[in-house]
Order: sequence, then structure tokens, then C-alpha cells
Amino acid sequence: MRSRPDRRVASRAVAATPRTVTVVGAPLDLGQGRRGVDMGPSAIRYAGLEERLTSFGCRVVDRGNLVVPEPEALAVRDERARFLPEILAACAALAALVGDVVSDGALPLVLGGDHSVALGTLAGLRAAAGEPGGVIWIDAHGDLNAPATSPSGNVHGMPLAAALGLAGDAFAHPGLTLPAVDPRRVVLVGLRSLDPAERALIRDSGIRAITMTEIDRIGIERAAQEAIDRASGSGFVHVSLDLDALDPEIAPGVGTPVKGGLTYREAHLACEDIAEAGIVGSLELVEVNPILDRENASALAASSTAIALGQSIL
Repeated sequence: MRSRPDRRVASRAVAATPRTVTVVGAPLDLGQGRRGVDMGPSAIRYAGLEERLTSFGCRVVDRGNLVVPEPEALAVRDERARFLPEILAACAALAALVGDVVSDGALPLVLGGDHSVALGTLAGLRAAAGEPGGVIWIDAHGDLNAPATSPSGNVHGMPLAAALGLAGDAFAHPGLTLPAVDPRRVVLVGLRSLDPAERALIRDSGIRAITMTEIDRIGIERAAQEAIDRASGSGFVHVSLDLDALDPEIAPGVGTPVKGGLTYREAHLACEDIAEAGIVGSLELVEVNPILDRENASALAASSTAIALGQSIL
């Protein structure tokens, strides 16, 4: 068996140097059909996010929330990509802010909102790095549809395809530098719900998809290590965590729950391994819907996954 390096050494080196984590709220809920996810950033903060980050040596700066439009004030122009112009404008504003955070030497921690905000985060990281990067996309879904293939027309099912430059010309925007990621450094973790076009794109693009079935067979430790190895490289490494990656029994407050997801401990172990690797330059927590939640359980789970930024037990 191939031996792997002791990632704890890298983790200790990272932990020895206090880092500034800049929190940015992106309360966008135009990308999906269930209201309430715009309250996610506040719920995650309320669940003790800052206290958790400062407990392992981070300095926290909170930039508040971006101002984004609400669907009641808008008209749907295209049912194949609902509210896409407004979503792109919001993502461009987020990309500029993420770029500023990186330029200041801080680590961006983006709180969504629905997963369409990831397009802004990744575009901002791409512009700041000057080259495409890698992403560990922890999610029950692939988010690899395009307007022509989406069954719902909801843009939160398209941001990864758009970040890869594979969602079509409709996603072109002067404030978004695309493509933002290298498909060979994209790893999907926790998949259990894919549309036919997404399956084809995964097969054709070189993306690594680690389904829940594979995690059941090989274990979360091996899956996490492969994700780390595949996503690592120049430019940047981003972790985007959709709370529906967790089983609905643990994180009920999500708009598109799918049974059979990661357990609380599996999610923790994956985030601990990511922290030990010392590769993460940015983190994103999305799709917490307090209206659908129980006792803020999903927001608490989201807050706890901030351990990916460096917390360890010893």
C-alpha cells in the first residue's frame, strides 16, 4: 500500500501562523425555488461560527452581507434559467469582494444563500490567482446542468458547469472570469442525485465524482484523501460545501434533501483531513434554509465544518 505523507505536519505549520478569515454573506435565493435560504448566512453566524474560528487561532473579520434582489421584485425572463441576469450581477459583486479579500492576504469564507453564489466565489478566486484552480465540491448533486439541460431552470443546479465554462454563452458576464476551475482538479464528494446530462458531462470532462455508494465501499478517509490529492495544485484550492451533502436526519434545513447522505462524523472527518492537508485557501457554506430547519441543526452543522480551516483535536 502506498504510504501517504503525515498531513498533520502541514496542519501544525498552518496553525502556527494565525490567519485572517474574512466572512462574506451572500444571501442570494434566486437560484432555487424554495424561499428562506437567504437567511442562511445569519443562521450560520448565530450558530457560533466566529467563536469556532477564533477557538483555533483565526482572526475573524466579518464584511456583512451583500445586498441582493428578492424574487418578488423581479420578473422571470427565461424559464430555462430563472433570474439568471440578476444572479450573474450578484455573483460579479461577490467575485469582486472575494478578489479584494484575497488581495488583502485573508482567507474568504462565503456564507450562502443558494449554491449559485459559488460561481461568484470561484470567479473571484480565478481573477485573483491569475489561473484556474481546483475545487472540492461536497454536495448531493452535481450542479452541472446548463439552461438547455436543466429540468427545473433553477440556476443553483448550474454553477459548477458555469465555473468550468461549460454552461453556455448565457453565463458570460464582464465581472466574471471564466473558466475558473480546471476539470482535472474538480472533485465531487457525496453525490447521490444526478441528471442524465450531468452524468454525461462527468464522463466526458475528466471530473472525479465520488458517490455515496463509493464512499460506503472505500470509506470517507480514502475518499477525502483522493479529493485532496486531485484538487491540489497551483492557483487556488476551494472547498464548497452544500449542506444537503449531509443526510437529512442531520441537516434537515435544506431545499433539496436526498436521503442517504454523509453522517455528521463522516463530514467532520473529511473536513479534518482537509484541514490537516493545509491546502485550503477558501471555504463556502451554502443552502442552509432556517425555515425548513429544526433547532438550527443545519446551521450548527455548517458552522462545525469550519474545522476545514484548521481545527484539530490535538
